[in-house]
Amino acid sequence: MKNIISIVVFGLLFVSQHLVAQSKDEKTIAEAVETLRNAMINADAAILDKIIAEELSYGHSGGNIENKKEFIESLTSGKSDFVTMDLTGQTIKVVNKTALVRHKLSAQTSNAGVASTINLFVLLVWQKQGGVWKLLARQAAKQPV
Repeated sequence: MKNIISIVVFGLLFVSQHLVAQSKDEKTIAEAVETLRNAMINADAAILDKIIAEELSYGHSGGNIENKKEFIESLTSGKSDFVTMDLTGQTIKVVNKTALVRHKLSAQTSNAGVASTINLFVLLVWQKQGGVWKLLARQAAKQPV
């Protein structure tokens, strides 16, 4: 009887760990998202250049679309300035060499010196390029009030 209970407990622990465990790629992508978040807050051009694909398509909630150069320039010039940024409800789905990340973004901004609060739904598309995950695309949509 003791052996049966031990087997059942072990089986339940194994199944529960399997359900909540992230794959290696999911962990790497979660770290990349955090690196992106920090680089955006700090307007760190070197880090942004390193983690963003050359083919970037960065879609803002207002409809503006930027390429890699425009996106980095917008952050480093202060045109777009994230003072704070919180990401919640994040999900990550890896399909081969592509990863889809969704989350809610809440931020305090100071775009061109004008303070604002934004609340967005965001989709990030990451692509594994040369063994490294790079941000390929981003699209944001405003959360309903």
